[in-house]
Amino acid sequence: MAGSFNKVLLMGNLTRDIELRHTSGNQAVANFGLAVNRRFRSGDGDMREETTFVDCEAWGKTAETMSRYLHKGRPVFIEGRLKLDTWQDKNDGSNRSKLRVVVENFQFIDSRDGGTSNANSGSASGQYEPGGDDDIPF
Repeated sequence: MAGSFNKVLLMGNLTRDIELRHTSGNQAVANFGLAVNRRFRSGDGDMREETTFVDCEAWGKTAETMSRYLHKGRPVFIEGRLKLDTWQDKNDGSNRSKLRVVVENFQFIDSRDGGTSNANSGSASGQYEPGGDDDIPF
């Protein structure tokens, strides 16, 4: 295989308020959960729904903007990449791991009318791009 590709696109609702912290170098990092629903027809013809819960993190201006405007229950569209965190359990010393999505871009989804809201004045699609305008009109 020539090279690799790591891209994730998800739309769902925040499962909790975004937790914003800062590193020792004052870099903002936001952690949050996303619930993504899938509807499908089972083999017996019944409509079913399954929910996948995804841990996500965002960095820098993206983290600050998401933390400021998004809260538990709000819908959001995220674009990012998969990252595998590994560590050793403090209690029993076993190796642990967790797959998460690192957010690179996101779009506000307006839950009132089903459309997207502008995330910065330079983007008609409502997409937030790091380094964009600081004022976020809704």
